[in-house]
Amino acid sequence: MIVALIGESCTGKSTLADRLQREKGATVFIGKDYLRMAKNEQEAAKLFTELLAKPTDQLLVYVISEDSQLHFLPEHAQRIIITADLATKKTRFSKRMNGQLPEPVCRMLERNHGLFDKEAAQLRIDTSFLSIEEAAEQLLQFLS
Repeated sequence: MIVALIGESCTGKSTLADRLQREKGATVFIGKDYLRMAKNEQEAAKLFTELLAKPTDQLLVYVISEDSQLHFLPEHAQRIIITADLATKKTRFSKRMNGQLPEPVCRMLERNHGLFDKEAAQLRIDTSFLSIEEAAEQLLQFLS
């Protein structure tokens, strides 16, 4: 099964992917991790596209934070949008940066907010007011 966790920065995608890796033995690709599959980007993209296109019983999770990565997803992929409100994302990002949120980062978060709102998905999880355990439970229930 191919699962795409799609969302902006600091919505909880990577944390949920880690959970799937630990609890379900998922193979996780984040962003451009696929580049490790070959010596050049074009060949790596081809191999990654082929990997995702093959039906599999193995759980493959692709964490996407840029709309330019959506083209890799085959039709049979389970698309899960992970969202959070802007204030939550700013708070989470500032924690990553020792309590500081530089103005360029703030503007980037504002500019990208809502990037995947119109993207089709089988499930949407808003992590604004959920613990990671609650979000993971929603995800695990959906996948079972």
